[in-house]
Order: sequence, then C-alpha cells, then structure tokens
Amino acid sequence: MADFTDLGIASLRDGFRAGDFSARETTDAYVSAVAEAKALNAFIIETPEHAIAAADAADAARASGDLRPLSGVPLGIKDLFCTAGHQTTAASHMLEGFTPQYESTVTAKLFDAGAGMLGKLNLDQFAMGSSNETSAYGNVVSPWRRGDGRGGADNAPLTPGGSSGGSSAAIAARIVPAATGTDTSGSIRQPAAFTGISGIKPTYGRCSRFGIVAFASSLDQAGAMARDVKDCAILLEAMGGFDPKDATSLDLPVPRWEANLSGDLRGKRIGIPREYRVDGMPAEIEALWQQGIDWAQDAGAEIVEVSLPHTRYALPTYYIVAPAEASSNLARYDGVRYGLRELPDGASLAEMYAATRAAGFGDEVKRRILIGTYVLSAGFYDAYYTKAQKVRALIARDFEQAFGQADLLLTPTAPSAAFALGEKSNDPLAMYLNDVFTVPSSLAGLPAMSVPGGLDAAGLPLGLQIIGRPLDEQGVLNAGLAIEERAGFTARADKWW
Repeated sequence: MADFTDLGIASLRDGFRAGDFSARETTDAYVSAVAEAKALNAFIIETPEHAIAAADAADAARASGDLRPLSGVPLGIKDLFCTAGHQTTAASHMLEGFTPQYESTVTAKLFDAGAGMLGKLNLDQFAMGSSNETSAYGNVVSPWRRGDGRGGADNAPLTPGGSSGGSSAAIAARIVPAATGTDTSGSIRQPAAFTGISGIKPTYGRCSRFGIVAFASSLDQAGAMARDVKDCAILLEAMGGFDPKDATSLDLPVPRWEANLSGDLRGKRIGIPREYRVDGMPAEIEALWQQGIDWAQDAGAEIVEVSLPHTRYALPTYYIVAPAEASSNLARYDGVRYGLRELPDGASLAEMYAATRAAGFGDEVKRRILIGTYVLSAGFYDAYYTKAQKVRALIARDFEQAFGQADLLLTPTAPSAAFALGEKSNDPLAMYLNDVFTVPSSLAGLPAMSVPGGLDAAGLPLGLQIIGRPLDEQGVLNAGLAIEERAGFTARADKWW
C-alpha cells in the first residue's frame, strides 16, 4: 500500500468502505505527518484525539454497516471556525485561549458526516491578509521552493497565500487530505493557486456563517480546499445547506455535485473578460490563461469575449466595504466579555478598551479597523461607503450582463506565482493587488474556483479561475474538472520539512 497520506478524500472514503484499510490506520498516518511537519507552522493547535476518536467510530460503524459520507476521513479546520471544546483564535492574540462552548454549523455538519479533526489551521489574523504573515502565531511557510536553480535569495521561504494559508500549505504538503477555508476576497482561491491545489468559494449563502469568526459579513463565505476537483465537490456537499441560525443562509437543497461531475463542456460558452488583461501581466500568466482557453475549447466549450467594465473599481470598492464591516464586527473585542483583557492599574473603562485592543490586534487588523471607522464616520459615510455600495451594485450588474453571453468565465487566479515571505509585507498596496482577479466575484457573491494549471519557470504552481452564475457550483466544478483533466497537474512540493 502506498503512503496513506497520498490519499485524498475520495480515495480514503472508497478504500475504507471497500475494506482495503481501517480508518485508524489512515488517521494514524496523518497524525504522524502533522507532527513531523511543524516547520511549516500550518497548525495553531493539533487535535489528534479528535481525529482518532472519529476514526475509531468509523471502524465500528463499518462493522455495523452504519457508515456516514465522510467516515474514515480526517480533515484540517481553519482556525476561523468555532469548535466546541477546542481553542479558536482567528490567529489573533485577542482570542488566545478562547474555547467556544458551541460548534460552527459547517464543522458540525462535517463531524456529523463522520469526519475527524486533525487540528486548527493557521491563517492571517482575523482572515485579513494575502500571505499568512499577519498571524499572531507566526507565518505559515509554503512547502514549495523555487526550483529554477538560481540559488541565493531565490531559495527564500515562500508564502502559501492567505488568508487560508495554513489550509493550502497543509494540503500541498500531504499532511491533511483536505481542509476548510473561508473566502472574503480570494482567501480560498489565491492560496490554492500558490500551492498547486484546488479550492472553491460557493455562492454567498450556500454555507452557513454561524460560528465563523466574522470579518466582513456580506462577503465572508466558507468553502472547500482539497487536492482535486472531485474532493472539493465531496467536501462542499457535506459543508453546505440551510441554517436557520444564519439570516443570510440560502434555504435551498444541496445539489449532488459529486455525482453530477462531468468534464464535458459541449454546449457551454466560456467568457473571457477583456478587462482582466491588466497592464504588466507576466507573460507566464498570459500563456497559462491562453492554455486554459485551449483546454476549454478541447472540452467542447465555445469561447466568447465579454466585458466587465467596472472591474478596475473592484479593489478600491472592496477596501472600503470590507474594512467598514470589519470595524463594526471587531468592535465586540473590548476586553469585557471574552478574550484578551489588558487592565493597567487604575485604568478607566475607556483606557481598558484602548489597552486591550492595542495589545490584541495586529498591525493589519488595526489598519483595516481605522480605514473602516473613517469611511463610516460622519461626513465621510456618503462620500465613501455609500458610493462604494453603489459601485458594488454596478460590478454585480456587469457579471449579470456577461452571463447573458456566457455560462462561465475563465481568468487567471492570481497575477503571479507565490512570492517570498517578507517581500511585500511592507507595502500593503502591493499585497492587496494579489486579489485583483478574485475580488470582483466576491463582491458579486458568485461561485468561483481555482484549479492548478501548470508551473512557472521557477517551478512554482499557477492557477486558473472559473467563475459561475449564482448557484451554479455544478458548472464551476465541471469546468474545473475539464481543465484538471487536460492540465494533468501532478507536480508536488519536494519534502524539505
């Protein structure tokens, strides 16, 4: 038998059901892999006891014939999802030691489906970041290294992307078969592209936000990250569904995405947004995009050019709307009810608030709170926030009109391959540009997915993004599968950790 950690969700599930191995065998292998990969800093806490208990329950269930959809499958959980009895920090000092007494709806669904939890995965603090360098628990290190032989600084540790960098690094390093992620502006898709894995953000409302530490409530959406499209479909099916505890949850049945997977795109029109051909786009990204177009045509799709004229306003719109919502959401962290409390001798209540927030929040979180507070303040609300919401509506309308000409859209996922840790951390604007291709679909609440398409000249993964109509996760997954089948991406990071 090959190394159990080479098995993804479908292989683990099917092999376990066939009696090829026990759940305990595979889970033990993953627990050992997690313990051996501490150099990646992908986990904030490890929970082998949870994964082993689920494995033992799965083995007992197989004996009795009472199997669940994810029996025998251990997962990594992004530390933005509240997990009852296990610390949940959002990678912030503000929540260090916080142990929820309740379970997020998404993790409750996964555990009810039989999955175990290997641990809580590292992320950018409060999901604010694109490189996983803002975590209070230290940055995650990508398992990938440049392999172009240039040596020197080019062998520097690389970012796994963000904010779901712990999830992407752990999957790419084969220390978890799959993981949860959250996506506010591209935090599933960009790290997936940087580490050569697949990741899907579903339509806003497909997965409940209950129990997910809030960043920007009108944008945050849970999604699936895995080694391939099929595994993403399996995981997303288990995660999705209506939740009365979330007012934005869609009261719709969960489709059978795995059963209906097909890489046949005959009859489908794939739109290519002309505005995504940005100035200074690297030739490798342009070439990969053209290769993706050729693969879609080979799968039977018709290629059409579409226009999304307000695309250039997406990033500035996002960096008004998201910080405004963050300013409101993070006001609850005041040192009174839970989490960190800094109480200097003789301090007043206001001084305790200030001391707690100064000590608990990192620089990027403070930056976004300040931006958000500013755009919501008297005299600036209409000038910035109201105007941004109007532009957001125009961006959504652009997509609606584009989908009158096309069934799906195909773009690059990110404007570059993974960059070195520290390379952009002192330039917030350069960091924010990582989301230039992913932000528009997030503002519109659309399903979107990244799949690996190839390697750049330095041997690093590059991703292609598929964007679909609202609720058309099936179309997105099918197009992802068509590209996956033709790309034949099998590259993996050489083990150095």
